[in-house]
Amino acid sequence: MRVHPKLTAEAMGDVLELRPSGPWVCRDVAELESLTSIAQVTVNNARAVKLDLGAISEIDTVGAWLLEKLGRRAAAAGRSVEITGVAENYLGLIEEVRQVNRHETQSRPTPNPVVAKLTDLGRSTLDAAGDFTVFLDMLAALAFALVRTLRRPRSLRVTSLVYQMYRIGWQAIPIVVLITFLIGAIIAQQGIFHFRRFGAESYVVDMVGILVLRELGVLIVAIMVAGRSGSAYTAELGSMKMREEIDALVTMGLNPVEVLILPRIVALILTLPVLAFIGSMAALYGGGLVAQLYGGMGPAIFIARLHEAISVTHFEVGMLKAPFMALVIGIVACSEGLRVKGSAESLGQQTTTSVVKSIFLVIVLDGLFAVFFASIGM
Repeated sequence: MRVHPKLTAEAMGDVLELRPSGPWVCRDVAELESLTSIAQVTVNNARAVKLDLGAISEIDTVGAWLLEKLGRRAAAAGRSVEITGVAENYLGLIEEVRQVNRHETQSRPTPNPVVAKLTDLGRSTLDAAGDFTVFLDMLAALAFALVRTLRRPRSLRVTSLVYQMYRIGWQAIPIVVLITFLIGAIIAQQGIFHFRRFGAESYVVDMVGILVLRELGVLIVAIMVAGRSGSAYTAELGSMKMREEIDALVTMGLNPVEVLILPRIVALILTLPVLAFIGSMAALYGGGLVAQLYGGMGPAIFIARLHEAISVTHFEVGMLKAPFMALVIGIVACSEGLRVKGSAESLGQQTTTSVVKSIFLVIVLDGLFAVFFASIGM
């Protein structure tokens, strides 16, 4: 027959004596909470409280904590609390529960705002230096792997290289063509709208041609590749790192850089210029289509004006940027993938970091190239 817990209260003058009995364990927590709630009303009317635990048959942390809460509420109301009759085997539990949350949490002093800003700046500088070191480490490892592959061409994993080129290049053509086509069309529409005020609608061809071939074509495609393929690289390598597949490659005597990273980055370097060329052509086609529909400029006139406005130099400037942007995207994506820890949260964080860093570095690199080509007259 099951024994239920009880809690009797007996007033002895100004002292209220509470005698819990039976099992005070977690399976009866609903009854225990009800008993302590009822006893709390009686405790409020007493000047002192005595807890006699001699009749308790068994007690665990839940029961001990409910009795401790009852005693603490009485003490907070200004009443003295005495605990007696604790069995020898429960003394340790009762004492441990009594020490819980006894120490007041100390409030942290408010730091000086100037010192806090300088601290944040210092940490950001150290993080940036660490990221730069990781970038250089990956670049050096990639260079050594490339040298070893050139010495032993048969060690190049051609199947992996072709597959990565298929994923990065062929499967990305539809979205690249669509986005660049729309961007070229938007640039042409806005240019015609504003140039029409000055009767200079034909100059929209110059703007579209130079912007697309020199800057926007390769930049937009690089940003799209960073978001599409760079994040995939980070997620793939990060998942391999979490499942210890990369450690398994090392154990088998294989170099992960040669097996996993080199084919991906080489495929990226070979594919991005082709995607940039296709995207530039799609943007020019979108600009020409809008010029015909919105500005009344026929294809022959558009092509003739485009031939006058641009030169091979503009095309060369755009294409020369593509391999370097691909290299930056690949190194950042692979290095962030190898920095993934053993949790899904770390994988998501590093993937996001990879995309953000890649896009940032691509834009910075484009700006540096713009200054460089302007300084040499290209």
